[in-house]
Amino acid sequence: YVFLGPQLNAQLEGWLSQVQSTKRPARAIIAPHAGYTYCGSCAAHAYKQVDPNITRKIFILGPSHHVPLSRCALSSVDIYRTPLYDLRIDQKIYGELWKTGMFERMSLQTDEDEHSIEMHLPYTAKAMESHKDEFTIIPVLVGALSEAKEQEFGKLFSKYLADPSNLFVVSSDFCHWGQRFRYSYYDESQGEIYRSIEHLDKMGMNIIEQLDPVSFSNYLKKYHNTICGRHPIGVLLNAINELQKNGMNMSFSFLNYAQSSQCRNWQDSSVSYAAGALMVH
Repeated sequence: YVFLGPQLNAQLEGWLSQVQSTKRPARAIIAPHAGYTYCGSCAAHAYKQVDPNITRKIFILGPSHHVPLSRCALSSVDIYRTPLYDLRIDQKIYGELWKTGMFERMSLQTDEDEHSIEMHLPYTAKAMESHKDEFTIIPVLVGALSEAKEQEFGKLFSKYLADPSNLFVVSSDFCHWGQRFRYSYYDESQGEIYRSIEHLDKMGMNIIEQLDPVSFSNYLKKYHNTICGRHPIGVLLNAINELQKNGMNMSFSFLNYAQSSQCRNWQDSSVSYAAGALMVH
C-alpha cells in the first residue's frame, strides 16, 4: 500500500490535469468503476466537477456484483483505507438511514469483495485532498431494486441530495458486450459493432440527461443494456424527480464516453464507461 500511494497519486493527478471543470460544483456524478488503466481518464471528467470547498458529505452508491441483495446495505466498518489517506464513514448519517428499516448490513467479506464502491475511494480522496479532514463518506451498496423500491430509496435520499454540501457519487459502467457477458445486441444499421454499442449507450445517456426514471426503466426493459449501475442510477433519477416536483431546477450532462476496446466481431468483448455531472441551478 505504501508503495502504491505516490504512483496512484501521480496517475490520478495526470488524468485530472487533462480535464476542464465546466460543471462545477457538481451535486452528483456518475462515474465508472473498472480498473483505472481502462477508465481512469474517463472518471477524471466527473471528479474534476467536484468542489472540495463546499463538499462535506459524500454518498457513494454502488451496485452489488457479488451478493444477491434486494434492498440496500450499509458497511459495518468505520474507516475505508486508501493508498492516499483514510476515509471516515459518517456514523451519524448511517444511524439515520439505519433507523428507516430499509437497509441491511454488508458482511465484511461482501464489503471487501465488492469493487463498485472501492474503485471510487482513491478518486474521492484525490478530489477532496485540499479538505481531507473536513468530510465524511456514506457508502451504500445498492441491490437489484424493483422500480417501486428505486422510487422509495430515491425519496429517502432526495433530502440529502437537496443539501449543497452533499455530493452523490453513482458508480456504474455502461454496456458490457460480448459472449462472456451474455449480451450481443447489434444494430447493423449503425455500422461496426462498437458503433452500435456506442449508439445504444448514448441512447441511455440521453435518457439519463432528461432526468426521467420511467423512460430509463423502459429503455432497460426494451434493450436490456448491461449497465451494471442501473439501480444506483435509478435511485438517483428518482431522488432528482422528487426534488423537481418541489421546484428545484437541475440538469445532468455527460462529459465523456469511452470503451475498453472496439468490438468488430462476435469473439470480441468490451465494457463502456461514461462520466457525467448533475448541477443544481
